[in-house]
This record gives sequence, structure tokens and C-alpha cells, in this order.
Amino acid sequence: MKQLGIFGLAIPEEYGGTPVSTPCYMFITEALARGWMSLAGAMGGHTVVSKLLLHFGTEEQKHRYLPRMATGQIRATMALTEPGGGSDLQAMRTVARRDDEGYVINGSKTWITNARRSQLIALLCKTDPDADPAHKGISILLVEHGPGLTVSRDLPKLGYKGVESCELSFDDHRVGADAVLGGTEGRGFSQMMKGLETGRLQVAGRALGVARAALEDSLSYAQERESFGKPIWKHQSVGNYLADMATSFSAARQLTLHAAQEYDAGRRVDMEAGMAKLFASETAMDIALNAVRVHGGYGYSTEFDVERYFRDAPLMIVGEGTNEIQRNVIVRQLVPRGNLDA
Repeated sequence: MKQLGIFGLAIPEEYGGTPVSTPCYMFITEALARGWMSLAGAMGGHTVVSKLLLHFGTEEQKHRYLPRMATGQIRATMALTEPGGGSDLQAMRTVARRDDEGYVINGSKTWITNARRSQLIALLCKTDPDADPAHKGISILLVEHGPGLTVSRDLPKLGYKGVESCELSFDDHRVGADAVLGGTEGRGFSQMMKGLETGRLQVAGRALGVARAALEDSLSYAQERESFGKPIWKHQSVGNYLADMATSFSAARQLTLHAAQEYDAGRRVDMEAGMAKLFASETAMDIALNAVRVHGGYGYSTEFDVERYFRDAPLMIVGEGTNEIQRNVIVRQLVPRGNLDA
């Protein structure tokens, strides 16, 4: 992946990257996830941090991290979720207190992808716990591994086995005063919401890859497997599954492509990215389940890849903001806009 330039897809050439359009990035994500969803996951958070640095970082922060991120020398991840918080980011308890030498961080994070192998963590935390409203006291700190930062354990998972998801513990972990993304406290929540537009498009791309794999494997199997003297796709019940799978996949792909194009046009796309992530992930789950049905007993066997698709697909439903949260995001933008064309 380093040799292919995968880690530099969102980084400009001036920093050594191999930049591509967002639709192209989506198709690359889909292709990686088609082979193995963990590969696409390995560069998801890395890309979000690249975008955060590019859009909000100081010049010093950009030059310090982006050239090495572009080559994969530094792999980055983001740390949002906490054990007691889940989707309620403003209720986080991880705090960074300022002193004469910088910031002292205490707290914990969970479900942090790539945390053990990443050299840079974009940490969402409170720099002003008493701020009202709460989001005004939230900042992103650029954190590197060192004393006081412990990867406490790798979480056991149903699927997504190729990338670790970890718990992080911060116990008086120190960072410099220049670690605040953009150099100004209190902007982290809005910065991360912008970053999550990219993250949700990336999750939609991953879902498309899993869905495509399940669909293509089912198409192949249904033409090879025979029952009652004919290929099973000719049985109406199986053929209907394939027709529905192909239709829903095509719809999810077009929805995600539309959101990616709107992003490149410079528009706010939290609603469109939420729609893409919501629909593509639910579609991937439905297609993976129907792939098990098409394969019959073999769909339940580890000798076929279908069971892996079925285990990987649920991640996209809960990752990067649950689908319940996506519906909240969508309606909160839909109502003020008044219609889908605004």
C-alpha cells in the first residue's frame, strides 16, 4: 500500500502525496474492500487526519506530518469514542489541561482503529471542561506515542480482523502547546465534523466493496451450482435475490458517487455523506445476508468468503457514527434546507 501511494491519496503533491478526486478515492476504497475490507480500513482514519491537517493545520503542522504521512512512514488515526460516551461526543471526559509546558492529558478512548501501529493520533478532547455550550471547549490535539499513553488492549471483534481496534489510556500524557490543531483551542468539534464527511464517504466506499464482493461471488456461484437439472439462478427465488442485490448495490453506488462529487464541488455534504453511509452500509448487510442464502450451507462455511462478508458488513452500520445518528444528521440538514436541491 505504501508503494502504491495509498496513504497519500488525500495529500497534495507539494507534500509528496498522490492526490486523487473524491470519487476516485471512493472507487479505490471500494476496490480494496472488495478484496479485504481490513485493507480499506487501514487507510480510513489516516485519510481523515490528512484532511484535517490540510484544511485546519498550521503550516508548521502540515510540513511536520504530511510529507511522512504521504509515504506511509507515519500512519495516523483519530480518537473520538469513549467507553461511556459512544455517539455523544460532547459528553466526553478526556481532558487536556494547559500548564507552562503545554498540555497534560487524562482520560480514555475506545474502538480506535490502528492505534497500536499509528504514530500520530488526532485526539478529540476537552481543553475547557466548563465551556458552555460544551462544544466550544473541545479541541483536537495531535498526539504521538510516549510516556503516559498506553494501548491497554485490542478489542475482540466479530469481523474486521485484519486491523486492530484498541482502547487507549491517557495518564498525565504530555504534549506541547503547539499540538492543538490549527493553533487555536475550542474549534475541534467543528473541525472533526468536517473531517467526518470524508470518513463517512470512506465507510460508504468500504460498504460498497463488501457488497460488491458478496454480489459477485453470489453471481458466480449461482451460475456454477445446479439443482433440479439447471443452474440455481434460473430458479425464480434465487434469481430474485440476485436482481435485488444488483439493484440495491447500483443505487448505493450512485448515491455515494453523488455525495463524493458534491464534496469536490466544495459544498457542505454532511447530509449527503450521511445518506451514502446509511444506505450503503444497510445495503452491504442485506446483500451479505442474501449471499449466504444464495450459497445455502456453503454460505455458513469458512471454506467460502461469504461468511467473512457477513461478519464484516455490520461494522459499517455502527462505525463512523451509527446509522441512527446518520438519520439525525440527515433530518437536521433536510428540514432547514427545505428540499433535496437546496
